[in-house]
Amino acid sequence: MKKEAVILVAVIAFLAGLVVGAFSFQYFIRNKDARTARPPQRPPMPPQETAPPGPTPAELASKIDALKEIVKKDPKNLSAWVEMGNLYFDSNQPQEAIKAYTEYLKIKPDSADVRTDLGIMYRNAGEIDKAIDEFKRAAQIDPKHVNSRYNLGLVLLHDKRDIKSAIRAWEDYLRVDPTSERANRIKAQLDKLKAMANASK
Repeated sequence: MKKEAVILVAVIAFLAGLVVGAFSFQYFIRNKDARTARPPQRPPMPPQETAPPGPTPAELASKIDALKEIVKKDPKNLSAWVEMGNLYFDSNQPQEAIKAYTEYLKIKPDSADVRTDLGIMYRNAGEIDKAIDEFKRAAQIDPKHVNSRYNLGLVLLHDKRDIKSAIRAWEDYLRVDPTSERANRIKAQLDKLKAMANASK
């Protein structure tokens, strides 16, 4: 095996450990409110305080049925579509959330927040390229939108294993949000990612 190939294998193995270890604090951020999204199996989310109990399955079904009746009578009711999407989001039903958010975006395509939530649902459904497209579109719609840029970096790193593109995404994030606690965590990891990218050349 050539020396370059040996180095590449070593880098890939190291990346797998880094993704699980150094980036274990990362998780996907939604836009409806300040709560964090329930992440998929990978990467694991760090321990959090116990969240307040959500609606029971019966209450959830009742709320969704009521919203379905609303959009049946008023298909352009944006608040009903987004609330339905959020309920499906919170109850880990990505395919149904995708449908609701898509209906919302047919009416109001320039919502960076809803596009970011749609991207998270695509990612949870295993449709990684569609997730990336939505995060990029959200960032284009709103030049200061932080969550779309943050989530784009996560998908590129964890799902695509594309270190260079993840670096670019998070450098773009830091231009929008240079001083927050989340930004400081990203800064702490970028040097490691850049070193790995250089080693793989």
